[in-house]
Amino acid sequence: MSNNPILKMDFPDPDVIFHDGFYYMATTTMHFFPGGEILKSKDLVNWEHYTYVYDRLESTPAQKLEGDQHIYGKGMWAPCIRYNDGTFYYLFSSNDMQKTYLYRSSHLKGPWKRSEIKGFYHDSSLLFDEGKTYIVYGNREIHLTELNDDISAPKEGGLDRVIVNDADNKMLGYEGSHIYKIDGRYRVFFIHSLKDRWRRVEAAFSSDSLEGEFVGGDVFDSDLGIRDSGIAQGGIVQGADGKWHAVLFQDSGAIGRVPVVVPVTWENGKPVFTGKLDLGIKEEPCTLYGSDNFEKDFKDFWQFNHEPDESLIKFDNGFHITTDKVSPNIFHAKNTLTQRMTAPLSEAEVTIDAKDINDGDVACLSAFIGDFALVGITKRDGELYSVMMSNVSEGSIWDLSEDTIKTEELIKLSNDRLTVRISCDFTEDTATCYVKLNGEFKKIGKPHKMRFRLDHFTGVRSALSLYSTSKAGGTAVFTNYIRK
Repeated sequence: MSNNPILKMDFPDPDVIFHDGFYYMATTTMHFFPGGEILKSKDLVNWEHYTYVYDRLESTPAQKLEGDQHIYGKGMWAPCIRYNDGTFYYLFSSNDMQKTYLYRSSHLKGPWKRSEIKGFYHDSSLLFDEGKTYIVYGNREIHLTELNDDISAPKEGGLDRVIVNDADNKMLGYEGSHIYKIDGRYRVFFIHSLKDRWRRVEAAFSSDSLEGEFVGGDVFDSDLGIRDSGIAQGGIVQGADGKWHAVLFQDSGAIGRVPVVVPVTWENGKPVFTGKLDLGIKEEPCTLYGSDNFEKDFKDFWQFNHEPDESLIKFDNGFHITTDKVSPNIFHAKNTLTQRMTAPLSEAEVTIDAKDINDGDVACLSAFIGDFALVGITKRDGELYSVMMSNVSEGSIWDLSEDTIKTEELIKLSNDRLTVRISCDFTEDTATCYVKLNGEFKKIGKPHKMRFRLDHFTGVRSALSLYSTSKAGGTAVFTNYIRK
């Protein structure tokens, strides 16, 4: 248990395989690009960035933040990663496109070849069995469907049935399917909630044939003493030592959904999640976040919020952004560059050169989420100011509130360069903003409460942005990004 959570940052809906001495994990990357991130580990505890599966998806106006369109809370969800007969498979559904994508490669580094499976398969999982391919998917009603030979559509006349049902669960019915064939028996793992209150629980069902009855129930209802929200949804994997583990996630407030490893044993053919984990020394995950000078490019731990427009950016001793549209707020800022924050404390600072911004522009560092906090430079009536802004979302947890954004504080500047800092305390889910004036950091605005909501459906990220509220064409340069 001393190793959990294995990563104190947002890596939701994990799936995992073991291949040639290493574990590889795929997780949801939502509306961030490049997407389809794969992590690599030798021991299930220490993970590093390995690769991304795709740079672009469909390049729709919404994926590119054109006009007022966006795909917050959508994008790619719940990937499945598998290896079969010399080929790696990476499967996921896109909630804005209502499509299911399948990427294939002979090597995890790629190149990856993209195809589609006709239909939309929520939280899907692949099974390769005796020369046939099946997909398991759904929410509340879990379906098992046989696919055709090239894995492009359901097989005509093939197996197609509902294997389990949780339709009367008004909290969260079965979803997050992961199917395996282990010791000749077909086993499917799910997430759902307790029916009387919100709490994530792991369930497992099994059958001796794909046509037979799947029987089972809850197998893991625990928070491991970390946070009272339950732990569930993810894949199970067997390492070279023959031991089994589950890689699941836990809702952890504004930081997001963090991955947890739970040992699995088998008693009378049934999985038992033990909850006792001690796999060795935990090291700092140096390739999953960090500092960057943006000398000629950006490091692999950065992702863009939505698909970038490379004609508007360059990396030349700094991250240069130019705007090409008028945007009402940070949510519509093209080319926002992000990286994950880490619990329990995260701090980031950056220097902003704003000599070429226009009136109404905001160049900023933010704790980026629906309920964001930002600090940076803005220009008003020809004068430059340091600014702190924040948002408190209202309405449904799915709704992105944009009319509640407010300016907390302005401080007039005497020059066009400013170093800013944001400090996030995830024990309280607060972000505090600072500006460096006369050689010392000064707090600006007040500590801001951040919340994980389904409007973004992601944990807080550190983000660099420029947006124009009056006139497009301004440019800002970000240098010396320091992550602590």
